[in-house]
Amino acid sequence: MLDTESESLFRRDVLLKQLQGQSEWDLLVIGGGATGLGVALDGVSRGYKTLLLEQADFAKGTSSRSTKLVHGGVRYLAQGDVGLVREALYERGLLLQNAPHLVKNQDFIIPNYDWWGGPFYTIGLKVYDILAGKLSLGASRHLSKAETLQRLGNIRPAGLRGGVLYHDGQFDDARLAVNLAQTAIEQGGTVLNHFAVTGLLKNAQGRIRGVTARDQETGRTYAVAAKVVVNATGVFVDDILQLDTPGSRPLVRPSQGVHIVVDKSFLPSEEALMIPKTEDGRVLFAVPWHGRVVLGTTDTPLREHSLEPRALEAEIDFILRTAGQYLTKVPRREDALSVFAGLRPLAAPQGNSDATKEISRSHKILVSKTGLLTITGGKWTTYRRMGQDTVDRAIAEGKLPAALSRTVNLPIHGAQPTTDYGAHLSVYGTDQAALEQLMAQRPALALPLDTALEFTRAEVVWAARAEMARTVEDVLARRVRVLFLDAAAAMRVAPLVAALLAEELGQDAAWQTRQVTEFRELARGYLLTAAPGKEAAPS
Repeated sequence: MLDTESESLFRRDVLLKQLQGQSEWDLLVIGGGATGLGVALDGVSRGYKTLLLEQADFAKGTSSRSTKLVHGGVRYLAQGDVGLVREALYERGLLLQNAPHLVKNQDFIIPNYDWWGGPFYTIGLKVYDILAGKLSLGASRHLSKAETLQRLGNIRPAGLRGGVLYHDGQFDDARLAVNLAQTAIEQGGTVLNHFAVTGLLKNAQGRIRGVTARDQETGRTYAVAAKVVVNATGVFVDDILQLDTPGSRPLVRPSQGVHIVVDKSFLPSEEALMIPKTEDGRVLFAVPWHGRVVLGTTDTPLREHSLEPRALEAEIDFILRTAGQYLTKVPRREDALSVFAGLRPLAAPQGNSDATKEISRSHKILVSKTGLLTITGGKWTTYRRMGQDTVDRAIAEGKLPAALSRTVNLPIHGAQPTTDYGAHLSVYGTDQAALEQLMAQRPALALPLDTALEFTRAEVVWAARAEMARTVEDVLARRVRVLFLDAAAAMRVAPLVAALLAEELGQDAAWQTRQVTEFRELARGYLLTAAPGKEAAPS
């Protein structure tokens, strides 16, 4: 639980003083998604003076837009990538151990409509269990038709032969990112969001010696010296590589994954549904999350990247059509509470192929001639190992003195076992008591943001005081997750959130107006209206 003194660790003015007071950093990480946070936490846990700079907010991009799974990847096992699956299953176990307030053991059911489905998936998932070893979440098993129908509720009964139950992890991605940032700060690091790297500093020999960066709030620029600079910017790695070596060949190509959030009635179950093979050979999930259901995902190659990618009509149709083939109550466009898209950084194709499903999700670390370290690929589940491997590479390159990684058994901020993941405040872990105390001191903050939402006003205040939220979007997208759960409700509560934030951050009425306008414009992209041709969809 945080007290007033420890809350100050996360104040922006305190963090800025740390930035200004350090003449040279051992490790400077560009990017505040899962990968960058993993690198920073690993570095600071070894005792290196560590700084992380994020141009927007923590997990603003891909890291807040996942399928909410901490998993080894059944799909990768089918592709024969046993090494990646084994590594991810090990890391899955560590996440459940180190962040038990956010990561839980989730039951998944694969329904079988073919005579061979039961034996085939049962055998495959037994291999999955074996690869998990001591960190297994439980044994997979065959289910009868009756038990499959009883457990999943809304599954189509016609032709159903049974099912296979297996275990994987489920989590809140953006909240884990925020907790990782808090952990890095508590370990002695400096972590700043809304702070953009604008250039790379080099010495007379052309070697990287730091970065130039701009505080997005004040416009002030800084020259920051560092022994090691790590490019951990996900789909934006090529932007940093262009700063390093203009004209360099693209390293990554974005692949888009889209998700649609619907009401719990479409999967009235504690279990998640996994459709193992869709019409294009991929998998589709229906996962319970914060009292709603997440349907997804897709894997669409794109030519360009963006901080706010938008779902394509073909992706929306694919998800709804595929889900409708398995559910008796069929989700339609008008049932979508929110639609969000994320971009995966895949290796850029060498030819003209747009194939993405066969590309390994294993991470890669490259060192340029100037000494810039770039890490790309990977997945949320393996963020810790990606961080460890990156810092190990910096040591191997002679840039840092040797020190052992300490993150295998390092609890993440808030770590506290819970038996009731349905309790609304359980995601705060050890901070829950401080939130409850805040509501007791100011009863008005215990009121909900909206009658349709479980989130309270106290959570907005807490996001500003202890979770480094600086904007309405930071709060509604990545602290209380309303934008991803119910975009229309998020638009409704934006003025209230802006007022609460303004009071905490010392902002005026004009700031509030700008914040609400900007957020509502962004939130329109998460709404799904009638299909094009029937009624214009929001841009």
